[in-house]
Amino acid sequence: MKVAKLPEQRHPSTSTASTSCFRLSLLTFATLVFISSTLNGIHLQNMLKIGRSANLTALIDDSGASPSPNFLLFIGILTLPDQYWRRNMLRLVYGIQSPVNVQVDMKFIFCNLTKEDQKVLVALEIMRYDDIIILNCTENMDNGKTYTYLSSLPGLLDKKYDYVMKADDDTYLRLDNLVESLLPLPREDMYYGFIAPCLEMNPYRYYMSGMGYILSWDLVEWIKTSEIARNHTHGPEDRVVGEWLELGKRGKNRYNNKPAMYNFPLNVAKDRCSHEFIPDTIAVHKLKDQGKWIKTLEYFNVSKQLKPSKFYHIP
Repeated sequence: MKVAKLPEQRHPSTSTASTSCFRLSLLTFATLVFISSTLNGIHLQNMLKIGRSANLTALIDDSGASPSPNFLLFIGILTLPDQYWRRNMLRLVYGIQSPVNVQVDMKFIFCNLTKEDQKVLVALEIMRYDDIIILNCTENMDNGKTYTYLSSLPGLLDKKYDYVMKADDDTYLRLDNLVESLLPLPREDMYYGFIAPCLEMNPYRYYMSGMGYILSWDLVEWIKTSEIARNHTHGPEDRVVGEWLELGKRGKNRYNNKPAMYNFPLNVAKDRCSHEFIPDTIAVHKLKDQGKWIKTLEYFNVSKQLKPSKFYHIP
């Protein structure tokens, strides 16, 4: 390899000034990159910390300060330690979404590790992404895991969020649409989701489906201290949460988001919680395998953000 020679420097003072300017330019560039990446929520250690805005200027007011987000949403995705593939898929689909002027933080939630390989592989995930919460419980679906999750949050999180969501790991959330649906809603005593059973439309009857439901922060704090919740943790977790609120006369502000939330349209005739894809979708549930994920992502054309490059050829 031939290395080009720099021209001889005849004026030391000019060389020193140029070098200083070059260093200053590098420092300025590095600072701008750091600011931009931070504001957009793209962190090497936490890929699921969604940015407040994709537009730097939108975050700076006339005084030079960043305005407060419209609201803060924490999403806990309940999963299992061995579900490495699903976590990586979700990191991909949420890592490219950036709702504007809100703060959305995500964590994967599971109970204590029980296998030696989990202790190694999950540790690597935490070191790389810092997006996992391991609760002090025995892994289960309907025997208290959701109670442990919700009741632990006030002591685990370093801030008070406006909303807390419980989501399944086979649910695809379209965050822009989710955020837009929450903007006009109350920040207190709020219970939001897909009302079950499938044909029910009245959010003040029954309960919100476990595919993904949202509680305002005051309800999460109430769950932490409520004897109603503490003494009733067994049973279908989504129905149990609805029963807590009914018995405690909580969740007076309720919102059923049908048809924007639904099951994957595998067999619409048999699954009454399912229908065909629609543009205004907020959540698609029951994405149990890669094929269903691909069909869903193709419908919403999520790869349209891919910029042309000489480094890859995609017909």
